[in-house]
Amino acid sequence: MGIRKILSSCETKGFTSVALPVIGAGIALKFPDSEVKRVLTEEMHIFEQERTGITPFLIRIVIHFDDVETLKTFGSVQNKQFTEDVQNKDQDQGSTTMRLVLLGKTGSGKSDLGNTILGEELFATYASPNSGTMKCQTETKTVSGRSITLIDTPGFFDTGRSEEDLKPEIMSCMTECAPGPHAFLIVLQVGKFTEHEQAVITKIVQYFSDEALKYAVVVFTHGDQLKKKMKIEDFVSQNKNLSDLVSKCGGRCHVFDNKHWNNNQPNNYRSNQFQVEELLKTIEKVVVERNGGYYTNKMLEHVETAIQKQVEHIRHSMPDKTPEEIRNQAKTDVFNRFLIQMAGIATGALLGAFFGVVALAEFAIKAVKNPQLMNVTKKLSTLARVPAAHEPKALVVAGAVGLTAAVGVGGVMGGVIGNEAAKDAESLSEAVQRTYKAVEEKGKSLTHLM
Repeated sequence: MGIRKILSSCETKGFTSVALPVIGAGIALKFPDSEVKRVLTEEMHIFEQERTGITPFLIRIVIHFDDVETLKTFGSVQNKQFTEDVQNKDQDQGSTTMRLVLLGKTGSGKSDLGNTILGEELFATYASPNSGTMKCQTETKTVSGRSITLIDTPGFFDTGRSEEDLKPEIMSCMTECAPGPHAFLIVLQVGKFTEHEQAVITKIVQYFSDEALKYAVVVFTHGDQLKKKMKIEDFVSQNKNLSDLVSKCGGRCHVFDNKHWNNNQPNNYRSNQFQVEELLKTIEKVVVERNGGYYTNKMLEHVETAIQKQVEHIRHSMPDKTPEEIRNQAKTDVFNRFLIQMAGIATGALLGAFFGVVALAEFAIKAVKNPQLMNVTKKLSTLARVPAAHEPKALVVAGAVGLTAAVGVGGVMGGVIGNEAAKDAESLSEAVQRTYKAVEEKGKSLTHLM
């Protein structure tokens, strides 16, 4: 019941994800990983069946990277998706801009490809492969009679990028492409595939749902490295992981060379102009196959709803602005609001986990010395799925297991507190300061009760 209540409380508070740590969950009482997995799976399944909300809810299982056995045991749980991918149609498909998102590691040639597709140097490019796009950038232009919006992104799939660095850019990408992109362009390079390239492909397959891959096209750069008369399909077939990725994307792949293929000869395979036309035909086919739809999910729909509400607010308060200006201002406002809220939740979760551990550690020590606290320990042990303790020695064990639970409970409740504290904040720093103060006060009150 404890885990379910935590999940339900988080959903009520507007959370879209929760992290449940299982580090050391079965050590104190020698529970096998399979038993911990069974309890957690049952609780999550019941929560999924009973929940009334429709917003996607992600449950992350936190496991130490060295704990190979637990990783294997919880693999099936971690693959459980509490989200639903859906497709939607533009209300006026004939006048709608085609939204394309460029994805790939830093140095893959995303920005150069964007310039090649739009036929103009709009995206900044870098000579060094170690530098590259750090911020999302959006450009719109008419290409072959069709309005195209390209969203260039940082290296979302770089193996060395931290989640904190990427979080603002992921949020920016979502607001820019809302209510959803018509296609994802996964950019890779022609050439020898090192372990790093293989890791990028693994990440792409890991993070993309099967539904999202239905809207993906694999686009290669550095096409001049292809052997004479070789086509990109031949190159793909030489690497199993690469072949599997393209297969998951419906066999859709194209190749460019942003430096050497600018001869613009019609019907010439090694011509960027020819490849742009072929790429747009492929994307048009994807749109037609999806009945004029684009990729979306509940989160993107939520972002779009927030943008539309802000559009109405700006339209009434600033009637002189053009529709484009209103939309851009609304996207900026929603991005800033969401980012501040995310800062409060993340900071609160971190601080809450800390206070949870400290408070329960003190409690476990006092409980051994004070049998009157036995009932409280029983409640904690129930939360952690531990049998009731009847001896001081067993009480220490229950406290140890409860300590693990407290990390999760403290982190979750800290996130709840952070969510509330950040609501009225006007900046990221203010959100963090408000959250720290709120969680600190909660931690003091918890310790005082003991």
